[in-house]
Amino acid sequence: MFEAFVLYLLAINAAAIGAFAWDKRAAEKRTWRVPERRLLALAAFGGSPGALVAQQLLRHKTRKEPFRTALWLVAGVHAVALAVTAYQVI
Repeated sequence: MFEAFVLYLLAINAAAIGAFAWDKRAAEKRTWRVPERRLLALAAFGGSPGALVAQQLLRHKTRKEPFRTALWLVAGVHAVALAVTAYQVI
């Protein structure tokens, strides 16, 4: 069960990074873009670390509001959930 969860997290974070990279390239080429809603959904379903890393590495959507705030809010909720879970395990 734990291994499946880890594999899920790896996959969703890879998908988030890939979506940010795809959207960055599409923005540069002025072609079809990945909807912000989809980028935030990938982050919300566990891909927030990958989304934040991709955002910074690719310098993509770093100044776009309210997207930036929403992404950090999702990451903050994940951080709190992780802290609560870690506290309960100890």
